[in-house]
Amino acid sequence: MRLTVGQAVVRFLAAQHTERDGVEHRLIEGWFGIFGHGNVAGLGQALLEAELTDPDAVPYRQGRNEQGMVHAAAGFARMRNRMSTLACTTSIGPGATNMVTGAALATVNRLPVLLLPGDVFATRVANPVLQELEDPRGFDVSVNDTLRPVSRFYDRIWRAQQLPSALLGAMRVLTDPAETGAVTLALPQDVQAEAYDFPDPLFRKRVWHVPRTLPEPGALARAVAIIRSARRPLIIAGGGVIYSEATGALRSLAEAAGIPVAETQAGKGSMRYDHPLALGAVGATGTVAANEFARDADVVIGVGTRWSDFTTASRSAFADPTVRFVNVNIASFDAAKHSGEAVVADARAALEALLDALAGYRTDPAYRERAGEKARAWDATVERAYHLGNQPLPAQSEVIGAVNDAAGPRDVVVCAAGSMPGDLHKLWRTRDPKGYHVEYGFSCMGYEIAGGLGVKLAAPDREVFVMVGDGSYLMMSQELVTAVQERVKLIVVLVQNHGYASIGRLSASVGAQRFGTAYRYRDQDGRLGGTVLPVDLATNAASLGATVFRAGTVDELRQALAKARETDGVTVVHVDADPMVDAPASDSWWDVPVAETSRLETVRTAYEQYLDGKRGQRDYL
Repeated sequence: MRLTVGQAVVRFLAAQHTERDGVEHRLIEGWFGIFGHGNVAGLGQALLEAELTDPDAVPYRQGRNEQGMVHAAAGFARMRNRMSTLACTTSIGPGATNMVTGAALATVNRLPVLLLPGDVFATRVANPVLQELEDPRGFDVSVNDTLRPVSRFYDRIWRAQQLPSALLGAMRVLTDPAETGAVTLALPQDVQAEAYDFPDPLFRKRVWHVPRTLPEPGALARAVAIIRSARRPLIIAGGGVIYSEATGALRSLAEAAGIPVAETQAGKGSMRYDHPLALGAVGATGTVAANEFARDADVVIGVGTRWSDFTTASRSAFADPTVRFVNVNIASFDAAKHSGEAVVADARAALEALLDALAGYRTDPAYRERAGEKARAWDATVERAYHLGNQPLPAQSEVIGAVNDAAGPRDVVVCAAGSMPGDLHKLWRTRDPKGYHVEYGFSCMGYEIAGGLGVKLAAPDREVFVMVGDGSYLMMSQELVTAVQERVKLIVVLVQNHGYASIGRLSASVGAQRFGTAYRYRDQDGRLGGTVLPVDLATNAASLGATVFRAGTVDELRQALAKARETDGVTVVHVDADPMVDAPASDSWWDVPVAETSRLETVRTAYEQYLDGKRGQRDYL
C-alpha cells in the first residue's frame, strides 16, 4: 500500500487495540496536535485526510500548549487504567521541547502516552533549517534528543523503511504495564511526507494482550510465610491496585486476613474511606491513623507502589526495628525496593493468590478493632476540618469539604501541585476507585486543567472537579479554551491564595520566612512585601470562554458549586482562601534539607528540628 509516512502512522494507530480479561479497547483513541512546519505537511495532512474519510477513526483535537496536550493524554490514560491513551504531534523546535515536561510526568507516573514530534530534514539539503539546534558534535542531534531520558522508548525514523519496526516497538512498550511511560517517535519533516510501499499486513487490526502475570510459586510461598509470621501487618495500596482493577481483591484479602490498608497518592480510592479497615493516606501527607499503624507494623505489604519518599515519610514511617517488606509489583525494579520479598506479578492476580494461600490466617481482634477506632477518629478530624468556620476567608480544608459534599460517589477530583494535593490526600473522602485523580509522582504545576480535560474525555459520564491554585492556574490554563471548543464540561475550582501556598509553608518550615512565595508588589524597601497584585483570574477565565462564579464564603462556594453542576460547558468557581490555616497534621516527616549555618534565627531553629527528624530516618536493609 503506497502511503506517505504520515498517512501510514495514522492508519496504523487506528488499527491498534488492547485486550485484558477478554475486553478490547482502542489503544489510541484520538489525537492532540499543534501544527507547524515540522508536521503540517506530514501528520497534519494525514489527519485531515483521515477526518474527511472516517471522522470517528482518529478524532483530532486542537491543543493550545504542547505540554498541556501531553498532560491531557496522561490524564486520559490514567482514567482508562492504561488500556487506552492519546497521541500528540508537534512541530520541531519549541513545540517538541514543550513536551518534555509532559513526557517526564507520564514516565514518572508509569502512564502510556505517544509523542510524535516533527524533526529536522533527514536529507539535510537545507540545513540549518528554522529551529534547528546545530550541535557541533554531530548533525544527527536535534532538540528532540531532550526527550530521550524522559521516554521509555525513543526512536527517530530516518527512512520510511524503518517505520514498521519502530511502530511495533512503540506499541510493545505502550501496552506493557511493567515498562510503560512516554513513547517518542521523532519524525523528520521530509520523511513524514515521503511515500513508500508499506506491506498491507502492517495496517490490519492488531490486538495487544495485556497479561495478568501470575506470581512465581517460590516467591509467593516466601511472601506468605512472612505474612503469616506477622502480628501487626499493614497493606500499602499503590496505583497498581487501581490500574489492575484489583480493588475488590484487595478488600477481600483485607477482610479475610484482618489486615488494615493505607493508601499512597496514586492508590487512594483502593478502599472506600468508610471501610473499617481503611486507614486512609500514609506518609508525609498521611493520616494520623495510617502513620501510627505504619510506625508499629512488623510486616508491610506494598501492592503496586513505587515507594516514593512521601509514602515512606523519607524512610522514617516504618519504625519497627525488625520490619520486613513484601513488595507486589508488575515491575521488578519496584518490587526489589527496601530489600523486600519481591512478588513480581499483576496486582489482582497476586492478591487473589495471597487470599487463597493465607486461608486461616487472621490478625488479633484487638488489632482490627484498634484500626477501626483510629479510622473513625480521623474521620471525625476530617469533619472538623471541613467545618472550621474560619473568618474572614475559608480555610482550604473547608473548600475541600464543600467540593467533596458537592461531588457524587462516582465524580472525580483532579489536582496536582501546591498545598492542595497533600490536603486532599488526607482529607478527601473517596467512594470510588476512579474518583480521586491527583498527579503526585511529578507534582507538576499546570497539570490540573489539562489533566482534567483528559479525565473528562476518558469518562464523559462522570462529573470532573478540577481543583487548582492560582499559582498552577498561571502556569497553564490554556486548555480551558480546548475544553470550551470541544464542549467538554469541567468544573474548575480556582482557589486564590495570592502566591505559592505550599512552598510558602515549606519555606517557613526551613526558616526561609516564605521568601519569594507571595504575589505582592515590590515595597519601598525593595522586597516583594507590598500590597496584593491586582490580578483577577476569574475575569481571565471568563475571557477564555468559561462561565464564572465567584464565592467569598463557604456558603457562597456551596451555592456556586450547585450552579456549576447545572451549567453546561466549562465553569470556573473562583474562591479566595486563607493560605495561613494548615490542614490537620499527619504526625509525619519529609526530608527537605535545611541550611546548616545561617545568621537567621529562624533557620537555626529549623535546622535543629531537621536534625530531630533525621534521627528517625533509616535504610530498610
